[in-house]
Amino acid sequence: MSKIITTIVVFFATVLVANAQQFEQGMGKALTTWRSGNATEASGLFERIASVEKNNWLPNYYVALVNTTEAFNPANAKNAAALIDKAQKALDAAQLISPNNPEIYIMQAMINTALIVQDPMTNGMKLSAPTIELYEKALKLAPENPRAVFGKADFEIGGAKYWGTDTKPMCEQVAKSIELFAKFKPESPFHPTWGLDRAQETLKNCGK
Repeated sequence: MSKIITTIVVFFATVLVANAQQFEQGMGKALTTWRSGNATEASGLFERIASVEKNNWLPNYYVALVNTTEAFNPANAKNAAALIDKAQKALDAAQLISPNNPEIYIMQAMINTALIVQDPMTNGMKLSAPTIELYEKALKLAPENPRAVFGKADFEIGGAKYWGTDTKPMCEQVAKSIELFAKFKPESPFHPTWGLDRAQETLKNCGK
């Protein structure tokens, strides 16, 4: 009887290790593909991983991140609505798996920002306050998350420039986020780490 139990345990352990290796290989390939500039292929790879990894929020998160990032690209203006829609559906799936996740709140704020950029007159008033609330939720859960600190400051800088108010307090928060990026340690090689380059570029132009 003990031999049977041992065999079953070894079998399941082997399956789990194999699945973990497949996930790591798939995520690594998808991230490399995205970094090489092929966003469409990378999104497809993340979608395929998400279809297998039903209990892991990360693949759907990256589908949302890739497509939202592409929606900000002026070259994709004609496809922006479709990209944002794909991003939102993927993020909704990620949130079902991992509710109250600060990274997902930050990603939702980015999607909101993309919608505002696409149609400021319709979405500016409607989504500005909810977007700030999303960053505040993220900061409440993870006050030292550099993407939350930077994202909120960056979003507020846009509003301050529109209304002609002082951006100095937001610029100070951008500087703080850069310090936090230096200390930030992701939970795994595939957890979000992005944002430092954007924060540095924003700080360089802060107050101009």
